[in-house]
Amino acid sequence: MAKGTPATVALQKAGISFTLHEYDYEPGDRGVGVQAAQALGIDPARLLKTLMLQAGGATLCVLVSTDRTVHLKRLAAALGAKDTVLLEPAAAERATGYHVGGISPFGQKKRARTVLDAAAAGFATIFVNGGRRGLEIEMRPADLVRVLGAEVMEVT
Repeated sequence: MAKGTPATVALQKAGISFTLHEYDYEPGDRGVGVQAAQALGIDPARLLKTLMLQAGGATLCVLVSTDRTVHLKRLAAALGAKDTVLLEPAAAERATGYHVGGISPFGQKKRARTVLDAAAAGFATIFVNGGRRGLEIEMRPADLVRVLGAEVMEVT
């Protein structure tokens, strides 16, 4: 297993139990998240994508199942913001310190307000990016919420 990433280091410092899973990252035509779920042999609903957005002038980290789409107007309304927009890849990389395809909600350069889609909160364990392409962290949703101070809301 590869050496730690800022994400795994942050979880270890917080005393959170997690399991690492590696797979061969293959960017291509089909969704990377769906490809990762297939490679790991898990339901795509349990594998969360990390989306970096701008909401009301603030950076926002949204975690949603890889097989779902964020409803930006619903999210903006829930946050009390006028609108929400996805950050351009270069802006997401600057904000997080990670490369697109390897953005983890943990260990980001600058901590962003975090939202976990309510649909993902009901699983016993979920998978989030481990801080590099081809690395996933399996953990309990409650631990993710506690460590990140994440808000759980319906965003899809």
